[in-house]
Amino acid sequence: MPEVTAPASPARMIDVHQDEILTGEAVALDVQPIGFFLRALGTFIDMLLGGLLFLLFTLVAGLMFGLDVFGDSVVRIVTVTMLVLIMVVIPTAVETFTRGRSLGKLVVGGRIVRADGGAAGFRQAFIRALVGVFELWFTFGSVAAVVGAFTPRSQRLGDLLAGTYSERTRTPALPPSAPGLPPALEEWATVADVARLPERLSRRIAHFARQAPLLEPAARARLAASLAAETAPHVSPMPTVDPETFVCGVAAIRRERELRGLVLEGERVERLAAGVRDVPRGFPER
Repeated sequence: MPEVTAPASPARMIDVHQDEILTGEAVALDVQPIGFFLRALGTFIDMLLGGLLFLLFTLVAGLMFGLDVFGDSVVRIVTVTMLVLIMVVIPTAVETFTRGRSLGKLVVGGRIVRADGGAAGFRQAFIRALVGVFELWFTFGSVAAVVGAFTPRSQRLGDLLAGTYSERTRTPALPPSAPGLPPALEEWATVADVARLPERLSRRIAHFARQAPLLEPAARARLAASLAAETAPHVSPMPTVDPETFVCGVAAIRRERELRGLVLEGERVERLAAGVRDVPRGFPER
């Protein structure tokens, strides 16, 4: 009878969301691409600035050419040179030296980065500017708008060819962290029996524990007393502390126990998955 060996454990797959990037250490980082309308606004500001520069050049050149200093051939050469500077050279230089930022992107809070999250360099900036001559200037941004509307990260054609996208640099502030267990309740927490609270009451207690320092003293005391009265039937024994300390202590205990339950549940699932992988998936030949 041939020996039956358990198959090798399958490689662990990493599920990467479209708004995440995978680093070289196989760590998925959560990123926030800038939205379509904000990116369109930033592009419009950059193009408007370029148009104003060209208009300024035209006014200055008109004064000079009005004095018949240069011929028509020189005027055409200088005009083409200025267009190349405004459409390609200046955008490439700005994005290269500012690591993917321009005036429009600063206004909307964006930055051009590589698809892997790294800083964009000269090559990416040059490709974006070169393709932008067609999709932005020659078509007045219509091609970029159509392509950006149907790509996950609002990437225009130049981004797809250069391997870049616009990352959000202004993220909302994190909510205030929940306070820990009050020192006066450390001994009580070792023997406290806190039953499962109603969902609505549990949310109100958690919200109060985070926002209590921001409330006015009178409203804070009144709300703490109301929550303590509703929570008291679910707690045994009752500690001899003020209502606010009691409510914050209950919130800390419930949060710690729920976190412990989630950790234990995750460990249990991993053990079950490991047991399933170790079960032989073949039958011996007779």
